[in-house]
Amino acid sequence: MKGTMKAIETTGTIDDQHRLIILDKPLPIAEKGKVRVIILFSEETDIDEREWLHAATTSPAFDFLKEPEEDIYTQSDGKPFHGQR
Repeated sequence: MKGTMKAIETTGTIDDQHRLIILDKPLPIAEKGKVRVIILFSEETDIDEREWLHAATTSPAFDFLKEPEEDIYTQSDGKPFHGQR
């Protein structure tokens, strides 16, 4: 890799085999080719709930849940939960 390098910051997901499997957003790069990757990660063991919700709602890994055959529940299923024990 020669020439000037640019940096792009994005987030992604690491799988059980410790591989980067998917980025949360497409990269703004017009051409295809090799890239250099630098991984930054938090040493905290728990993921923040807001981060988890963002990843779950924006990751294409969960797109199958939008399929009509996955929509198996109605509002009449189950019992209401009002936070009382």
